[in-house]
Amino acid sequence: MRDLHEVKRHYRHQRIRKKIFGASGQPRLCVHRSHKNMHVQIIDDLAGKILLGKSTLAKDIRQKIKYGGNIKAASILGEAVAEEALSKGIKKICFDRGGYLYHGRVKAFAEAARKGGLEF
Repeated sequence: MRDLHEVKRHYRHQRIRKKIFGASGQPRLCVHRSHKNMHVQIIDDLAGKILLGKSTLAKDIRQKIKYGGNIKAASILGEAVAEEALSKGIKKICFDRGGYLYHGRVKAFAEAARKGGLEF
């Protein structure tokens, strides 16, 4: 049986997804976090394609961090995603926090992505 917090997060995410839609001009940046890692995707909902996917499990990020489930790893992931998105020509995005509260790792990721050059 799923955890109560996970069920509540799922309903929050559904409520958020009603309002957020990623088009080719402004794709959606979707965040998923687990206890040990964090995963991020930039999605074009109009075309139904994932433009970019990155995780704390990626080799280039894994070399910089010891553990993927903390604020330091989230900020390094944010900078790496921003750098890779800018190289692909993606500058403006809409942020989908995935039903997670905007604090801790999610907040650190978002601030690092903004610092890296993404606009949202």
